[in-house]
Amino acid sequence: MRIFFATDVHGSETCWRKFLNSGKHYKADVIILGGDMTGKALVPIISDGGDSWHATLLENREVLSGEEELAAFEQAVKRRGYYPFRTDPDELAELSADERRWHALFDEHMLSTVREWMELADERLAGTGIRCFVCPGNDDQLEVDEVVLDAKTVELGEGRVVEFGGYQMVSSGWANRTPWDTYREEDEPELAKRIEAMVAQVTNPPERTIFSLHCPPYGTGLDDAPELTAEMDLKDAGHAVKPVGSTAVREAIERFGPALSLHGHIHESRGTRRLGKTLCVNPGSSYEQGQLLGAVIDVENGKQVKKFVLTSG
Repeated sequence: MRIFFATDVHGSETCWRKFLNSGKHYKADVIILGGDMTGKALVPIISDGGDSWHATLLENREVLSGEEELAAFEQAVKRRGYYPFRTDPDELAELSADERRWHALFDEHMLSTVREWMELADERLAGTGIRCFVCPGNDDQLEVDEVVLDAKTVELGEGRVVEFGGYQMVSSGWANRTPWDTYREEDEPELAKRIEAMVAQVTNPPERTIFSLHCPPYGTGLDDAPELTAEMDLKDAGHAVKPVGSTAVREAIERFGPALSLHGHIHESRGTRRLGKTLCVNPGSSYEQGQLLGAVIDVENGKQVKKFVLTSG
């Protein structure tokens, strides 16, 4: 059985479309998205009157004229993983002065985009026989789960034991504490209890079990992130790194010994590592460039996973 795994697309429509095509492209039986599927920010496109507009994307100011340029810019915003919306100076001033309204608008665009993604998945995957699992990550609001549950072809992984090809997979997007106080994070003891509760539902032996845990195991090199100063700036211009993964995740892997453990969360730490007989994978992420990083993994009859390759495209 062949698995394609990717993670941390952060709202990039380009990466989501590539993910949906990955099963056919890599001849995979199962495709898995490991977390952090939603975007992080709104991008206002502001009317200057008539057919004239302006907007700022990644600190670059764009002057736009006419529907064709507007639509092209909106697609560029979506490729980067942000949510564009058209507005005028008065409405933008009102939104900027009302944090609650701004957050409500973000939620509206974010959830409607996830619904569109689920509908696209239903179109692309229906009748293919390819199983598709999504497990929201620590950056994804809890309301995302309900939208995924309503999809016809995409299956929610969070907190569940799912079965395919004789294997059982447990998934969670929850992480240990981060400096950003995200939606799904908790202290290590609570995270350990969460993982233990899922593993307790597994009826397969370890060699026929897969973990999909968004946070990588501590101290494996799959969790090396740029170190931050007290002011939340990059230390030594980003050259200083430290492990930020989860001890609870590592302990669960070492104790249970699944055949395969899939991770993400730390975009820069693309690679593989073995903990005992378990192959641990973090394919990394380059979502802002519209590049889908992933891993193709062949699992067979409960044997140790030996055939795998990291991919990009």
